[in-house]
Amino acid sequence: MSSNETQQVEGALDYEEEAPSKVGVNPVGVVLFALFAAASAAFAWAQVASSGWLEAAACLAAGLLGSGFAGLCPRVANEWERAVILRLGRFQRLRGPGLFFVIPFIDKPVMWIDLRVRTTSFAAEKTLTADTVPVDVDAVLFWQVNSAQESALAVEDYRTAVSWAAQTALRDVIGRTHLADMLTGREAIDDDLRKVIDERTHAWGIVVNAVEIRDVSIPPGLEDAMSRQAQAEREKRARVILGDAEVEIAVKFAKAAEQYATNPTAFQLRAMNIVYEGIKEKGSLMVVPSGMMESLSAGSLAGLANWNRAPQAAPTVTGA
Repeated sequence: MSSNETQQVEGALDYEEEAPSKVGVNPVGVVLFALFAAASAAFAWAQVASSGWLEAAACLAAGLLGSGFAGLCPRVANEWERAVILRLGRFQRLRGPGLFFVIPFIDKPVMWIDLRVRTTSFAAEKTLTADTVPVDVDAVLFWQVNSAQESALAVEDYRTAVSWAAQTALRDVIGRTHLADMLTGREAIDDDLRKVIDERTHAWGIVVNAVEIRDVSIPPGLEDAMSRQAQAEREKRARVILGDAEVEIAVKFAKAAEQYATNPTAFQLRAMNIVYEGIKEKGSLMVVPSGMMESLSAGSLAGLANWNRAPQAAPTVTGA
């Protein structure tokens, strides 16, 4: 695997990185600490008059210690989060969403699992297809955690494991797919990739929703050859279509000849139409046998055409 692929996977994981426990101030814990500390201070102040400063200081210290303990008990999980709780190193339960309580120093939220759908980009560079063509493929994976307990306990880092499993699956699918199928049948390849990756991640409590190939790059020389091949195929189809048209025209002409052979009047009308089409353009010149002109009375036809275009230059009909 190339260094570029490794950097791409590591870069995709940077924004997905989760801390084992949440960092920041817990507002519920702060409120509980403040309430208990205020109550302890009030109780200690009341003890000053009756028991003296020493007893009051002891009460205040015990109250602050209890306040700190109470402030560490509440935790808050967002709607899309589940907290994995270990009690003395053993899995105890999943908690969330909302407010829940733990026993400080005994219960430990080791991971906060995000249950939302995530996207991971991955790629395969210079990978040979089934017909030994090196290709570069970029894809994106849509996945989500289905079982927070298995994701936390069955694999060390499920995010990294999903990324590498996607890359190896992409290389396997490319290796048994022909280039033409890869370029024209991306939907089938996407479905195969989804099934392969889902089989590998199922034991980790992760479900693969979809895989989409974004780009397939081939060597420039092969791209030119494929372009010439496509051009030749289009020219071949054009010539075949032209030949089919000639056959159809010949069939039509044969049928027309049969009609004209038994109907001289129709043939004469068709000849007159041909002469008219030839002389109606401006400045046209047509040379036809004199006998044909006399039989068709084409002189009157030409005069009519000339009269319709006056005062433009009249076409010339010359009898040979």
